[in-house]
Amino acid sequence: MPDCELRRREFITLLGGGAVVWPHAARAQQPLPVIGFLSSQSPDGFTEPGFRQGLKETGYVEGENVAIEYRWAEGQLDRLPALAADLVRRQVAVIVAAGGGPSPLVAKAATTTIPIVFNVGDDPVKLGLVTSLARPGGNLTGINFFAAELAAKRLELLRELVPAAVRVAVLVNPTNPASAGSTVRDVEAAARATGLQIQILNAGNSREINAAFATLERVRPDALLVGTGPPFTSRRVQLVQLVTHHRIPAIYAGRQMRKSAG
Repeated sequence: MPDCELRRREFITLLGGGAVVWPHAARAQQPLPVIGFLSSQSPDGFTEPGFRQGLKETGYVEGENVAIEYRWAEGQLDRLPALAADLVRRQVAVIVAAGGGPSPLVAKAATTTIPIVFNVGDDPVKLGLVTSLARPGGNLTGINFFAAELAAKRLELLRELVPAAVRVAVLVNPTNPASAGSTVRDVEAAARATGLQIQILNAGNSREINAAFATLERVRPDALLVGTGPPFTSRRVQLVQLVTHHRIPAIYAGRQMRKSAG
């Protein structure tokens, strides 16, 4: 068989299998798909290398065959609606809503057509993100880490680590009422069962975190339980430094706090 005929058949086979490799110049003319990344945190608070690793495992590398438009609220949740609207105007292919419950809720309000992928520590059904876990419905899907649902368990662990503890302060973010309310309810129920005294402290930003620890200095609880989500993840270095300075045993929702302590 002539060489040209062999190559012609190989080309037809590749074409039929959808495996055509276009010349680099032709591929370069095609615009890259764009992922919109919306986060309530700041860039230095982004501790999820699994995001880029997951993209890589599915064949996407930032700057090569996919572009990512990052929008950071820097812990200022009132900035999220404008950032989400900007991504919608940009007509991104998908929105990754990271950093806790506020981001996906704002993204959901911004678009009903662009797919949204979220990660939250609260029940996404209770948050109103999806209809059910089995059948999310709409344009949202994602992962629930069940961090908020484990608040009572963290209180039990704290009691085991500090058996002499009687009074426990609980730090929650009032700007995320769904998460704060769930944490408070679960912790108070667990406290009644174990005879612990609970004091709720509210903090939604860096200044309020400092104020909460000034209150801790006055009331002197035996231990501290830190709630989930922003601003605690984005201000984790501040939190760990304050906990160390005040020498109070503390338990957190995520291991990134332990890394900050190192």
